Amino acid sequence: MAVPQDKLAEFMDLSEAMDVESTVLGEFNDKGRYFVRYGDTVVADLDMEFLHGGVPQMKLEARWEAPRIENQPVPEVADHNTLLHDMLGRLNICSKEYVVRQYDHEVQGKSAVKPMVGKEADGPSDAGVLRPDLKSDQGLVISHGICPKFSDADTYWMMANAVDEAVRNAVAVGADPDYMAGCDNFCWCDPVQSESTPDGHYKLAQLVRANKALADYCLAFNVPCVSGKDSMKNDYKGGGKKISIPPTVLYSVIGVLPDVNKCLTSDFKNPGDAIYVLGQTRPEFAGSEISDQLGFVHGEVPIVDAVSARERYRSLFRAAQKGLVNAAHDLSDGGLGVALAEMCIGGRLGADVDISAAPVCGALNPTGLLYSESASRILVSVPQEQRDEFEREFRGQFLACLGNVSKEPKLLVKYAEDTLVQASVQTLVTAFKATLDW
Repeated sequence: MAVPQDKLAEFMDLSEAMDVESTVLGEFNDKGRYFVRYGDTVVADLDMEFLHGGVPQMKLEARWEAPRIENQPVPEVADHNTLLHDMLGRLNICSKEYVVRQYDHEVQGKSAVKPMVGKEADGPSDAGVLRPDLKSDQGLVISHGICPKFSDADTYWMMANAVDEAVRNAVAVGADPDYMAGCDNFCWCDPVQSESTPDGHYKLAQLVRANKALADYCLAFNVPCVSGKDSMKNDYKGGGKKISIPPTVLYSVIGVLPDVNKCLTSDFKNPGDAIYVLGQTRPEFAGSEISDQLGFVHGEVPIVDAVSARERYRSLFRAAQKGLVNAAHDLSDGGLGVALAEMCIGGRLGADVDISAAPVCGALNPTGLLYSESASRILVSVPQEQRDEFEREFRGQFLACLGNVSKEPKLLVKYAEDTLVQASVQTLVTAFKATLDW
């Protein structure tokens, strides 16, 4: 990484404090040459114009045609208790604790928010927070967004959702949305038209659309890409078959949290706290966990409204800094139903909610409202005495109070007069852990 000369001493002090070896190799200048020495031996001396433009560029053809997918209705569900437990056990949703515990996620003991959080340290965290310098209360937030399941519908929105998810996850642990940088990691199938890739024009168009969204949403969220990686040949050929991975981008964010003492975690903390959902829910089920679970087809992929999302994230940051929020959790895989269950699991507390109060845009039955994966939404708990001030922070924005955290460890979900879910938190814990409880 590049470090300004006036910050070099501070950077070296920080490296020493973190026990990280670092060496100054050189400096930038305006000579226009890439110049490298090994002692007195020159090993590279290239003109920058040649370095960036000297290799002949490939000229490829991209053809985009949006997939034609006829929307099927979201099925009515008779047994929502069973459905919620089944959703918690899905591979994209279930607890990854078995994997997490195999790796050293406590390097140097400087983590302020760990991969697993809550009363029993087994609830899912939205992001990690480190305290690099123990002499400072500042925290470094690391989060990710990855949504390859949306690529079959449109890689533009796949990328938009990945960027939004990474930013949203960082904000959910308390990061400042105006102090972030990103890293894009492309893992792509071969996009070059050939005999072995007869759909190369379409795959290249998918790549073009993903890059357009990357530019659009990095600019919209003011999160510059400071690094990245491209892997463009992720195809397996064997036994007379070719298997290609779905177009995938892992978008990672590093952010700053001014004070690690004001970190947020996803677990419910106090009985009586009010539960709010921030953002609108829409009938968007392309690539969703519920569409796969119930076996219906839908072509509407979640769209990202960066303007409203950015304002929402800034409001949440201000509210967290004022101590108005006790818990926060992003809504992603599995939507509102899964997020509620995960917050109960983390806190070993219950919740009593009426989801009919949630802001919606479009027609949604209870199943759709519970499991839509619309972007940019966050679930939070707020102390009762702070509700008025909290709502003032979000004046003019989409939010609703759905209910309250309860002392009894039971999740009760209603839709107006209808009771959808009555489940003990312990059965939710079991369902969440069972799939990968190896």
